[in-house]
Amino acid sequence: QVQLVESGGGLVQAGGSLGLSCGASGRIFGVFTMGWYRQTPGKQRELVATISAGGSTNYADSVKGRFTISRDIAKNTVYLQMNSLKPEDTAVYYCYALYRAIDYWGQGTQVTVSS
Repeated sequence: QVQLVESGGGLVQAGGSLGLSCGASGRIFGVFTMGWYRQTPGKQRELVATISAGGSTNYADSVKGRFTISRDIAKNTVYLQMNSLKPEDTAVYYCYALYRAIDYWGQGTQVTVSS
């Protein structure tokens, strides 16, 4: 069982920056894929960025060049630095982990970008 706890998020003006972090805890052994998804009302949850156990990153086209995902393996923590934020980035952001073929999700944190 893996527990994911997010922090960060909030309200920012367009063009601003925010950072999210997510710590994983539980009976965890080794390194595993972590990442971020987001969801707005009435829409499906969508990929924002992931980072694999080997450190490979994957980004949604809509955030490439603006968002950066990173991790601290020793702390089992993943970060998302969001720059040049746009109103369309407004969503609930969920931390994600794939551990031993099971998907785990955080509780979500709201990011609101005002125009």
